[in-house]
Amino acid sequence: MVQFSDATQAPAQHTQDSPAPDSSEQQLKADFNKLQKRIRRDTGRAISDFKMIEDGDRIMVCLSGGKDSFTMLDILISLQKSAPIQFELVAVNLDQKQPGFPEHILPSYLDKLGIEYYIINRDTYSVVKQKVPEGRTTCGLCSRLRRGTLYAFAEDIGANKVALGHHRDDIVQTLFLNMFYGARLASMPPKLLSDDKRNVVIRPLAYCKESEIEAFAKFKNYPVIPCNLCGTQENLQRQNIKGMLQQWETEQPGRVQNIFNAMQNIAPSQLADRERFDFESLSIDRSASRDEYEHAEQQLIEGVGSFAQKPPRLKDENSIDVFNL
Repeated sequence: MVQFSDATQAPAQHTQDSPAPDSSEQQLKADFNKLQKRIRRDTGRAISDFKMIEDGDRIMVCLSGGKDSFTMLDILISLQKSAPIQFELVAVNLDQKQPGFPEHILPSYLDKLGIEYYIINRDTYSVVKQKVPEGRTTCGLCSRLRRGTLYAFAEDIGANKVALGHHRDDIVQTLFLNMFYGARLASMPPKLLSDDKRNVVIRPLAYCKESEIEAFAKFKNYPVIPCNLCGTQENLQRQNIKGMLQQWETEQPGRVQNIFNAMQNIAPSQLADRERFDFESLSIDRSASRDEYEHAEQQLIEGVGSFAQKPPRLKDENSIDVFNL
């Protein structure tokens, strides 16, 4: 298994000719380096655990303009420099022509990085508005159009992996969205083969916390584009789920991580999906000798029957039942 090692830079050392940074600046640098190291570590661990990136991969990194995709691209570029394998990164943004979308921000940012990048211009916004009746959710059609466009472009540019910026909290939120509104136990996997088997989707930030990504984005001062351009019902539902999880995390820190861990420790026989576990064929097998139950010698069997060791304690007809007073 390929390990993506951490190679973060230590805080810069001052020389005699340069003024020594004050304590607050040193602390800021130390905090940033710790944060970057955690995100790199969690990203590298997810990549290794799910074999997301292999030697010779050409990865299309989908950049929406949000804090998550900026962080994903930044960390992948950083890991690329120290990884023991060779892989290519191609940044791609889909401009869906939503009203108010600042078209210049992403090209200006990507141009300074000196990497291969593309902006796909496709007016899916107008298509969705035309096809979906007023008041109905647009998320289903919008997602299909966006996904189909990106998958097709990945093939066009020879990319064999499509990287999306979803993080741990997104994955947990989606689990509850599907349970509450779709009546199914499903979420977004860290690695996915598309239905037509023509693309592999990876989510390198799957182990990363949203709070740490948000803090990292503030440190880096990315030109983040607001993600409230469409204001859909699904976004409203997701915000409700997010608020619920944040309250849980406040009341019991670590609960969100426990939920995520549970998604990696599934016991189909302890659920109720007949497609995932064969409940109908369950049968007992008592051919082997039975292990003695713990402290079995301390039990006493009361009742009426051949296995009773003592008659049952029945109610005295002359006694008063205090529970019925």
